Amino acid sequence: MSDLIKIEMNENQEPIVNGRELYEVLEVKTPYTQWFDRMKEYGFIENTDFVSLSQNCEKPQGGRPEINHAIKLDMAKEIAMIQRNKRGKEVRKYFIQVEKDFNSPEKIMARALKFAEERLSVLQLENTQQKQLIGELKPKADYTDVILQNKSLIKIKAIAKDYGMSAIEMNKLLHDLGVQYKEGNQWFLYKKYQSHGYTSSETISLKHKDGTSFTKLNTKWTQKGRLFLYDLLKENGIVPAIEK
Repeated sequence: MSDLIKIEMNENQEPIVNGRELYEVLEVKTPYTQWFDRMKEYGFIENTDFVSLSQNCEKPQGGRPEINHAIKLDMAKEIAMIQRNKRGKEVRKYFIQVEKDFNSPEKIMARALKFAEERLSVLQLENTQQKQLIGELKPKADYTDVILQNKSLIKIKAIAKDYGMSAIEMNKLLHDLGVQYKEGNQWFLYKKYQSHGYTSSETISLKHKDGTSFTKLNTKWTQKGRLFLYDLLKENGIVPAIEK
């Protein structure tokens, strides 16, 4: 019974089921699109009770993407009841149990703790980003030179290319040399290097596929930082390809 049909969560943390999976579990003989159109006649509202999906499917003859639906649990429960057969009753009973489990104090607490942990992780990352931004506030004495202030910034990928490396290899090397550390998917300078004007960062806002927002630190190296890396790497026997 526990594996009767897969239950997932939408972006609002509401339980949903796959329309075609429900269709197959209910053992419906009518073609899916005809069957679902008939189910909609019972008053279900798109984008409230269900969401239409378009998915690619492997068909030898090709053709258009297959239509599917993400259905909220209440609608799925009613659809099971509408079938008016033994299989429909079994599926509805299963959904009722799923709903009870979902609303149990233990599951509510578990979801709340998971949300809190995810939020804490985001806040910790944002705090680390902020520390790097603050650390990069350059002392005026170091930046009175207009040319230095206006020199173009450069990505680590371009610097790595000068040494015949990939960005991944260069970032790991700088980590091994004690210049930077990684948190999540982002690299941050250790505190002792943050206030020397080696990098310049900006916080950009992006969106996940589900529409939720997150921030990312876009860090580039200044020409001063590039010179610092040149001296550091040379001290460790690593020189640009042009000097080999």
